[in-house]
Amino acid sequence: SDSRSPLIIRPDNTYEVQIDGEKVESGDLESDWDLLPPKKIKDPEAKKPEDWDDRATIPDPDDTKPEDWDKPEHIADPDATKPDDWDDEMDGEWEPPQIDNPDYKGEWAPKQIDNPSYKGNWVHPEIENPEYSPDPDLYKRGEVCAVGLDLWQVKSGTIFDDILVTDDVDYAKSALSNLKSLQDKEKAMKEEQDKVEQEAAAADEKKEDNE
Repeated sequence: SDSRSPLIIRPDNTYEVQIDGEKVESGDLESDWDLLPPKKIKDPEAKKPEDWDDRATIPDPDDTKPEDWDKPEHIADPDATKPDDWDDEMDGEWEPPQIDNPDYKGEWAPKQIDNPSYKGNWVHPEIENPEYSPDPDLYKRGEVCAVGLDLWQVKSGTIFDDILVTDDVDYAKSALSNLKSLQDKEKAMKEEQDKVEQEAAAADEKKEDNE
């Protein structure tokens, strides 16, 4: 689709993304982007107490393995029979093939119960980051010498053009309006060209059918 996607960065350090005049994303530069060090960091002096139990459940100490639990994973097929042409001297002693044991229960483990000593997940305390300093001028950019696009797409053929960087809102609106008019004309020309090519292809196909 032919879309116009302005990114607006304002002096109050907020931003807005539009597509064809409709706001699709907005927010705060400092909160939404890693432009500054974080305000808070984990306290390097704080450590989880050694007796802090963060296991929500534990194995039941009173649970015991049933006496009939241990069964082999595979057993000899009780329905298998020794082939008539089996020669013990030539083929060795015949053994029935192994099959999955329907009584096999896997490795036993005691059931889990709520841990009476559970204290929840330990949260690392935070402190003010000495490296953090607010910057009211985050919105300011120096000389812009290049524009990069970081994309993920599953279909090739996307084309970007008419990239405009400006600090004049009125000029940007005027440029977008003019661009829309140009895009409409280009789209009409492309549709007309496709129509001519399709008609030519149909005529060639009809001609081949008549020969």
